[in-house]
Amino acid sequence: MLKSIGRWMERRRAIRRRWQSDARALVGADEVNAYYEAQRRAARARVRGDRAAFYHWAKVAAEVARIAPFAEMDIDVLQALVAEEERPRT
Repeated sequence: MLKSIGRWMERRRAIRRRWQSDARALVGADEVNAYYEAQRRAARARVRGDRAAFYHWAKVAAEVARIAPFAEMDIDVLQALVAEEERPRT
């Protein structure tokens, strides 16, 4: 029983390390727009129906908001970004 709990905890830690790493990479590439990029990727995943990727990028966006003091987080820009991703591609 303890082994299975330990394995579960390690899987959860690995998942957390992955989204923290992705957040640091986005912030390193462009701190000001990192939050928008994470939200854009979350919206793309949601449109594709990829639940795991959506949760991952939503967590990345939350981590970017936590670690990047200069990241822009304007709800109007975010809504326009999501609308653009939801628009059918031609």
